[in-house]
Amino acid sequence: MNDTEQKRFEQLYQNHLQTLILQGKSKSTIDLYSRPLRRLATFFDRCPDTLTPDDLKTYFAALVVGHSWSTVKTDRNGIQFFWKHILKKHWNFVEIIKPPTVKRLPVILTASEIERLLNKARKLRYYTILLTLYSMGLRLSEGLNLTTTDIDSERMKVHLRDCKGRKDRYVDLPFRTLKALRRYWATHQNPRFLFPEGQTAKQRNQVSQPMSLACTQKAMKP
Repeated sequence: MNDTEQKRFEQLYQNHLQTLILQGKSKSTIDLYSRPLRRLATFFDRCPDTLTPDDLKTYFAALVVGHSWSTVKTDRNGIQFFWKHILKKHWNFVEIIKPPTVKRLPVILTASEIERLLNKARKLRYYTILLTLYSMGLRLSEGLNLTTTDIDSERMKVHLRDCKGRKDRYVDLPFRTLKALRRYWATHQNPRFLFPEGQTAKQRNQVSQPMSLACTQKAMKP
């Protein structure tokens, strides 16, 4: 892109980000919806507002060959948002870009398999997060973001906030899990998070963010 196009793209890109924020999109959605815009501009070395429907066909044809359908769907959604809300143009690619529908059954572990997995946990925090996830059927992000105020030990419930679909929900809290959470929290006593980031007890006590999603996934692999 020449300097003029680059400047126009940067302005459109910032408008794109601002509109996503104003619509209440989560941080992860904003990242997913902005990445394809950068990829599209790099692919053509042009500001996206100059692209034609045939250009988009060329882009998605190349994307299907070199990327997963998950990436194709994400790019379609992100570029569609940009097309409709930033460029104010009609989007007519819904029928053209149609990733196949694949239905998969979730992998469900038996009670004995879960117990073996817990017994293999090398550290107390990984044992506790695994027990928390499997005993209450939580997503990893839901478990890692649990706070001390989410635990209702009187009603034996856990308040999950801002879950999928931006909704709150309550789940039952098994007594074994409550004991494990109390035991682990006592090792760091972070004023907010049950699973704080940090390598030492002192670090975990003082940090203001939960354990990393990627690092936890890596550590939990057998």
